[in-house]
Amino acid sequence: MSGALERLGAELRRVVVGQEQLLDGLLVGLLGGGHVLLEGAPGLAKTLAARTLAGCVGGSFSRIQMTPDLLPSDLVGYQAYIASEQRLEVRLGPVAANLVLADEVNRAPAKVQSALLEAMQEQQVTVAGQTFALPQPYMVIATQNPLEQQGTYPLPEAQKDRFLLQLTVDYPRRADERLMLERLDDPESVPQPRCVVSAEEVLELRRAATRVHVDGRVRDYALDLVVATRPGQESELSERQRGLSFRADEMLEHGASPRASLGLLRASRALALLRGRDFVLPEDVQAMAEPVLAHRLTLNVAAESRGVTAETVVRQVLEAVAVP
Repeated sequence: MSGALERLGAELRRVVVGQEQLLDGLLVGLLGGGHVLLEGAPGLAKTLAARTLAGCVGGSFSRIQMTPDLLPSDLVGYQAYIASEQRLEVRLGPVAANLVLADEVNRAPAKVQSALLEAMQEQQVTVAGQTFALPQPYMVIATQNPLEQQGTYPLPEAQKDRFLLQLTVDYPRRADERLMLERLDDPESVPQPRCVVSAEEVLELRRAATRVHVDGRVRDYALDLVVATRPGQESELSERQRGLSFRADEMLEHGASPRASLGLLRASRALALLRGRDFVLPEDVQAMAEPVLAHRLTLNVAAESRGVTAETVVRQVLEAVAVP
């Protein structure tokens, strides 16, 4: 299985210049069986990275350009009348693909965003009273642009909680951007993604990730990180974390849910596998804490007024919770 991972990582980096954290995050989402939310300014290769991943992995791919006039049926499908046969037929929408790219997801209204919930959580869609299982492996990658607020619909907390990771995409390094400019001189030389891993190999990689060993102390450490974000839950911390200096109620209205605990463990296992290990280290948990937890936290008014961000809160939690 290490061979499949090496081929996949090498092919992604052959096509996408730089953005190492973005590519690693997408691979963690793929191996962890979760969905990924990409946030960043326009032109930072969010869509390119998602399309490249789809091209490297065998299976079907669909891209949905989210707009305010979309309807839920545009995503999940509809019931059509076949006049020549005088019967009704269900036609599934673009959400029924192995990898789904929901581009600019915050431009779609709430009823369309919520249409993704069943697909993301249950791996199925219901159309005209009939339930259809989605193809496996299944993964949703959504992008959003935080710069524009007009004509957008912020994702509700319940929707964000369905994403295993939220990755913030930043500007590339100068050397990487220079390579992009050099490629511009010869458009025909721009590499195109090749399918290097089959859908069955991805499923096997996911099974391998679930077998990555997690020591009990590392498991408790991950749980303590999550519990520390919950206001009024200090008594639920493990014995060695009692007297924690961080106070969640001073900055947070709501902490991370149990889905965050499960997600942090899944992401840590996937990262360990990506790094060539069959066991999880505290460093893996620390690396995954911010992308797994930050988007699940709700700041209180006092924290927002001081300009505190959820990412800052997660870093403070990491500093306060003792490492095993």
